[in-house]
Amino acid sequence: MANEEVNTGRRRFLTATTAVVGAIGVAGAAIPFVRSWLPSVEALLAGGPADVDISKLASEPGMFMRVMWRGKPVFVFKRTPDQLALLPTLDAMLVDPKSDEASQTPAFAKNESRSIKPELGVLIGICTHLGCIPIQKPEVQPQPFDPNWKGGFFCPCHGSRYDLAGRVFQNVPAPRNLEVPPYHFVDDNHLVVGVAPAGAA
Repeated sequence: MANEEVNTGRRRFLTATTAVVGAIGVAGAAIPFVRSWLPSVEALLAGGPADVDISKLASEPGMFMRVMWRGKPVFVFKRTPDQLALLPTLDAMLVDPKSDEASQTPAFAKNESRSIKPELGVLIGICTHLGCIPIQKPEVQPQPFDPNWKGGFFCPCHGSRYDLAGRVFQNVPAPRNLEVPPYHFVDDNHLVVGVAPAGAA
């Protein structure tokens, strides 16, 4: 009789201990599994707005910088008055000079320079042909790919060309202008890529 009581107590103890250890094991296995469903810190940052210090651009015309937003290169650059003056003269050579393709140009950038401030350009640096990254060629001088080059962006993969507003030239593989991302200026030295100006559609 005493042995049966001891065995029953031992059984209960072993059953309870096994249940507790099993529960801890299941929880230990489940936590990493559930965490794997959550986006990484890098992914969260990549999807958020990008704060850009443009103080160097503000002081030096012709400067260029590349930042990342959502895993895409974004070109931020300052155009000179001479470069801006050339933009209207190129319309007849462009596929979409007035930026009518709504998916590439938000309403706040539907103007000659495709930007909020004419001198400061902000473009997603991905060729609209097959996704290569164009090279900035701002100089107004003959180039191997165009003897009458007026400055802009050249895609080294298949020869697509864009002006300094990111508008695509005719007779190249790329079908559309470079995309203008949503962005706004915080002040003269900072902009945020990923958030459109207040009141923009």
